[in-house]
Amino acid sequence: MRVTAKSDYALRALIEIARRDDGGPVSAEEIGRLQDIPHGFLQAILADLRRAGVLVAQRGQSGGWRMNKDPDQVTVADVIRAVDGPLVSIYGLRPEAVEYNPAAAVLQHVWIASRRSLRDVLESVTVQQLADGKLPKSVSSRTSDEDAWQPH
Repeated sequence: MRVTAKSDYALRALIEIARRDDGGPVSAEEIGRLQDIPHGFLQAILADLRRAGVLVAQRGQSGGWRMNKDPDQVTVADVIRAVDGPLVSIYGLRPEAVEYNPAAAVLQHVWIASRRSLRDVLESVTVQQLADGKLPKSVSSRTSDEDAWQPH
């Protein structure tokens, strides 16, 4: 899996919004400044998150962006899907839609198993957990093995 800048920036923006104790709106300018996200790119990302129902825009002098859903109910997987589409795709298709000849059909199982593994992590971490800096044990335990930190 390749994590795009778009997904990374979307999650960083949501962390800033979810960290607000008062739940008030946060301007795109402030989010961009705090997370060093280019303004034009951030605006497009925020619009994607609004279309997905994750955020709502508040107009006016004290306007900005607020969570439209409880941050405990929005997972990392939800955010990635909102800004980048499916977690795993092969030639732009979902793994179950790809057809192989009999000799290569086993590849489809590899892609589907990979998607399942990604879901195990990405669907178990919420925006609120990210904002709190506290991952579920099932996720944090995967980072305790030194091999997890080694590039291969």
